[in-house]
Amino acid sequence: MLEVGEGLTILVDKPFTWTSFDAVNKLRWHLKRQLKVKKIKVGHAGTLDPLATGLLVICIGKHTKLIEGLTNDHKTYTGTFLLGKTTPSYDLETEYDQEFPTDHITPELMQEVVNSFLGTQLQTPPIFSAKQIDGKRAYDYARAGIEVEMKQNEITIHSFTIDSTRFPEIDFEISCSKGTYIRSIASDFGKKLHAGATLIALRRTVSGAFRIEDAKSVEEWIRWIENPADPSE
Repeated sequence: MLEVGEGLTILVDKPFTWTSFDAVNKLRWHLKRQLKVKKIKVGHAGTLDPLATGLLVICIGKHTKLIEGLTNDHKTYTGTFLLGKTTPSYDLETEYDQEFPTDHITPELMQEVVNSFLGTQLQTPPIFSAKQIDGKRAYDYARAGIEVEMKQNEITIHSFTIDSTRFPEIDFEISCSKGTYIRSIASDFGKKLHAGATLIALRRTVSGAFRIEDAKSVEEWIRWIENPADPSE
């Protein structure tokens, strides 16, 4: 029989196109059914965009009190920028709207740009984001075609490495502070190269002390909820 007791923290590998809330909601439904309760607290520590995959730290029951502290942890992401094209959302949620030449870009120039991101700086969040503005999500304004001013946040980039073997697709790994928008880094990376860039793949691999290697899929967690004593899980 499943027991939540003093609470649980589980690591989920969020599927592509799912929102973070989709994962929380799915697991909450199965927890309520298995525990035969009408309500149970379930929350996540750090939102992932629908087009991102990877580590989602989910807290259950009394462990939801830990969410604020866990959200403050540093994060690590891997993914891919596409140089030479941009979209309004800085990722593939929207269609490409501009193209730029990339012939002038050298490995040395890219490394110079990478180095310019290291350390503490101010970052402008993307308009297509869940950032709250006057009680509404920024993406609600964006989808309605309403221009709003996005306030800058202070972030820290601890490390940033790239692999340009598949140029103009640039694979990367970034370790950063909370509140960092990788889509904004993609956009700024392209601007600094005078070529534009779009984030075409993103995966979170680390959140504080937690690693993606220790995460399970939503389906695996559902099987565990339904049969926690199963030694194969």
